[in-house]
Amino acid sequence: MASEYSEDDQIMIRLQEGAVGAFEELVCAWQQRLLAYFLRNTRDAQLSEDLVQETLLRVHKAAWDYLPTGSFKGWIFRIARNLLIDHTRRASNDVLLKRVSPGSNSSGDTFDPLVLLQDDRVSPMQSAQTKEVAAIVSQLLEQLPEEQRQTFQLHHYESLTLPEVADAMQTSLPTAKSRLRLAKEKLRYLLSCRGFAEEPIPELN
Repeated sequence: MASEYSEDDQIMIRLQEGAVGAFEELVCAWQQRLLAYFLRNTRDAQLSEDLVQETLLRVHKAAWDYLPTGSFKGWIFRIARNLLIDHTRRASNDVLLKRVSPGSNSSGDTFDPLVLLQDDRVSPMQSAQTKEVAAIVSQLLEQLPEEQRQTFQLHHYESLTLPEVADAMQTSLPTAKSRLRLAKEKLRYLLSCRGFAEEPIPELN
């Protein structure tokens, strides 16, 4: 297989060629990652599993139209996000995310905010605030407009590049950059309102 193709593109090419096991390989590579994405947005394990299965089925059906240009992550998350929007429009009148109870984060896991809020000023003592800030950041994300929240989540939680985020969100790169900037600015402001302005809070990258 040509080395210029990404690992995901190579799997898709094998799937298009009818290789036995190619789809199972794709499922193994993406099932848990998609599940984490849906759990962050639905808080419902069974629904998330159903949405993962539907996403993968749609990927399989659309595989023959996929062009191996290195854009797989944006492509698959576009499918996942559209499914999520379709579901929430039917179930909750366009409300994409449920409210999070205090002290919990969107996936139920402890998230290290130093991945999101990071610069060279972080000291060992400051790192003791990680759990508290993580829970607060998770709650504050609920206050952001849906497009900004999804942009921030895809970029920081799902590790999509900004071009991939733009692809997934079906928008332009400048718009994705603008949404991410606004999300970060609002998070900084909301964190300061929670009393974190007095300490040197790490900068959002």
